[in-house]
Amino acid sequence: MLDRYLADIERVLRETGVVQSFAAARHIPVPGEEEIPALIATAVVQIAVADADALAKAFATPGVEEVVGHWQAQHPYKVGWANHPALV
Repeated sequence: MLDRYLADIERVLRETGVVQSFAAARHIPVPGEEEIPALIATAVVQIAVADADALAKAFATPGVEEVVGHWQAQHPYKVGWANHPALV
């Protein structure tokens, strides 16, 4: 199911025409991490866009909200965003 969700997110983000790259990976559990009072992701998605305007367009597309809403209705989960300049 997670792979299907990630594929749906990739599709809708790429359809915006502003995403330069998309990558997704499953979280690698580490013993003891459940003791950390923080968000521990099931998966991480990284997209690259040209600038802040492109980022705004990617997140404003109705398709993103529809995909997230569809999957949250079936499997309650939370989404966390971290918008930042390229790390590498």
